[in-house]
Amino acid sequence: MAQKPSIPKGTRDFGPVEMAKRNYIFNTIKEVYALYGFQQIETPAMETLQTLMGKYGEEGDKLLFKILNSGDYMNKVSDEDIHSLGSLKLAAKLCEKGLRYDLTVPFARYVVQHREELQMPFKRYQIQPVWRADRPQKGRYREFYQCDADVVGSDSLLNEVELMQIVDTVFTKFGVRVCIKINNRKILTGIAEVIGEAEKIVDITVAIDKLDKIGLDNVNEELRSDGISEDAIEKLQPIISLSGTNDEKLEVIAKVLEGSEVGLKGVEETKFILDTLKTLGLNYEIELDLTLARGLNYYTGAIFEVKALDTPMGSITGGGRYDNLTGIFGLPGLSGVGISFGADRIYDVLGALDLYPKEAVNATQVLFINFGEKETAYCLPIVSAARAAGIRTEIFPDKAKMKKQMSYANAKNIPFVVLAGENEMAQGKVTLKNMETGEQTLVTAEELIAKVNK
Repeated sequence: MAQKPSIPKGTRDFGPVEMAKRNYIFNTIKEVYALYGFQQIETPAMETLQTLMGKYGEEGDKLLFKILNSGDYMNKVSDEDIHSLGSLKLAAKLCEKGLRYDLTVPFARYVVQHREELQMPFKRYQIQPVWRADRPQKGRYREFYQCDADVVGSDSLLNEVELMQIVDTVFTKFGVRVCIKINNRKILTGIAEVIGEAEKIVDITVAIDKLDKIGLDNVNEELRSDGISEDAIEKLQPIISLSGTNDEKLEVIAKVLEGSEVGLKGVEETKFILDTLKTLGLNYEIELDLTLARGLNYYTGAIFEVKALDTPMGSITGGGRYDNLTGIFGLPGLSGVGISFGADRIYDVLGALDLYPKEAVNATQVLFINFGEKETAYCLPIVSAARAAGIRTEIFPDKAKMKKQMSYANAKNIPFVVLAGENEMAQGKVTLKNMETGEQTLVTAEELIAKVNK
């Protein structure tokens, strides 16, 4: 017996029901993006390693899926190379391309490459899969979709405000209660300065970003192992343990950062964003979290992260300001800010909370039963009229037993079935059956369309 085929770990197949749910997510996000003037682009699944490498830190580079060169890819590699080179350097000789790790770096490449064609500020959204050679676990996949929106060519903080409105609107439409966390990399830089460890900013942010996952004692231990002094760790404690309202936290951190110009700039930016959002009356809470760092090194200003309140799941949306990202491709000074919805985690959250609307899952609205050639010929014009009215309609292709056709309707959760036999044809009507209530009504084609569209 042939072995049953399988798919790689960390990837998934999506059948019709799953795709209906995923399209509900994608379409909801697309609609909100469009409301704010964002336009859609796409970039290739693969980029050159020159584009990808060095943009995500050392850990990120290890998670890149690299693509072997076509043809005789070993011709540039000697026996000496195989024995003397490390795995990363050897991979560089064997591979020139890789699968994209996120949508942000390819977007930066796109902006630089097409700079002369773009109207600034440029507001784009992009919904495509990305790949990471990570260890698969709950909520973490090797292939997953990101739904990004970015604005480049503007350093106005109104962009951050609008992105937070987008987050609030999307999750309101989904019915998912969330907490939106905000911080600023300038504040984190200022904290590193005032505790006397400015050179260790990356180590500090990586450690404190894990506070929720590993606890304060383990964070402190990681800081020690990274060479952070005991004096600096002691000074850090009241900062990362700060509680109170957003205004109270801002007041305290402003005093702590009095000696840091960059830190105070971060406080000023954060205060503007929070004060502006306060006047707009968002549906969900926004919390200033001074331990929020987000791992990607290209953020330079505001950073955001969103978590669901009613089911355990990691970050389901994140983003931030990146003032220097296009500089790595030879276009310095172009400021940008963006967010990314984690569609796969949102998919799991909506499923766990049973929040998918029926209409998002039910693809077909009406099934016409097939009683034979004469009846089918009678039904086809009505089927066409229903489709023209925007009703998703099927006619069963074969003259099968009624039980089989009704089972088909039940299996696909089709809410209405239409029957047309000799009696209905004689009256120029059809029988419309509501599959949920069992109610049957004799109707004209026009009445059928009105009832289904009601």
